[in-house]
Order: sequence, then structure tokens, then C-alpha cells
Amino acid sequence: MQQPAVPELAHTTTRPVHWLATAAAVAAVVAASGVLQPDSATAAQADSKPVTAHAATVAPPDPAAVHFPLNCGPVKVLVQKKASGDLDGDGRPETVAVVRCDAGSGTPPNGVYVLTQPAGAKPRIVATLVDPKDGFTVTGLAVADKAVTANLDGYSSPDVPRYQPDVHDKAKWQWKNGSFVRSTPSEARSV
Repeated sequence: MQQPAVPELAHTTTRPVHWLATAAAVAAVVAASGVLQPDSATAAQADSKPVTAHAATVAPPDPAAVHFPLNCGPVKVLVQKKASGDLDGDGRPETVAVVRCDAGSGTPPNGVYVLTQPAGAKPRIVATLVDPKDGFTVTGLAVADKAVTANLDGYSSPDVPRYQPDVHDKAKWQWKNGSFVRSTPSEARSV
């Protein structure tokens, strides 16, 4: 009979005590990894601006907290549309609100207002983009790329029925040199 080339070693035979020792070692490694954590990752793209926690947590101004300069008599002011974004580049969002009197019938003209809210203060109006006295109805509103765009419907004369506006305009406002400057968006073309 031939002898095995390698003699049988004691550690090659598994016994329950071996399994208990292995389980205890794995449990110790898992517990240690739960206590010892690496630092948070701080990678950023070379050309990106760091986002501060302050900018990420600032809520846009709430139009419900503002008194709009509309004389609506016995009816309330209605905020029909709103959009928010940082329009002046200060890191705080502004809100653009489209408001009108909440008349039961008809189509009262809209006002378009820009709201801001300094830290620790109430929201306030900083600009009127469309005055209700101009007689326009706003049918579309967007805030993107630090600009406000709106679709405006109006009337060429008092003889035009109020349910059928015959003036259609697109407007764009951008903050330049301390005020909002109006222009016509490049995609607005007359036919």
C-alpha cells in the first residue's frame, strides 16, 4: 500500500470550532467597518462653481405672501401661474407671478410681477413686467436660463370682442444693468 504524498494535517479537517472561529472573525470585520468610515467624497469638476448649502435650501418667494397692486373690488386676487429661478445671478431664486382679479366671468387682464425675498424678510415685488392696465392676458410663462418668457394676448381696439383677442405677442425679459430689459424671443416670428 502506498503512503499519501502529503501527510494528513490537523488543520485540513473542519470541526464546529473552526466554523465558530470563522464566524467570529467575519463579525469582527463587519463591526469594525461600521465604525471606521471614510471621509465624504469631495470631487468636483474643474470648471464648475461649488454649490453652497445656503443656495440649495433657499425656497423661492411665495406669491400668496405678497400684496399685489390690483384693485379687484369685492373679488380676490388670483395667482394663475408662477415660475421660479435665479434671474439676477445672486444665488437666490426669484418668483415670477401672473395674477388677475378672480372675476366669475370674462377675462380680466393679467399683471406679471417679479418677487424676491431677502434673507429674514417677507417676499416683495421688485418689478412689474406686464401692467394689467396694458390689457394683456398671459397664456404662457416660463423661467429658464436667467430669463422670463411669456405669451401675451391682447386687443387692437376697444371694438374687438373680449373673448377673441387679435394681438398675439411673445416677450422675453432679462436682468441687465439693474433692471429687466424686454426683447422679442428669437423663435417669435411673424407670418
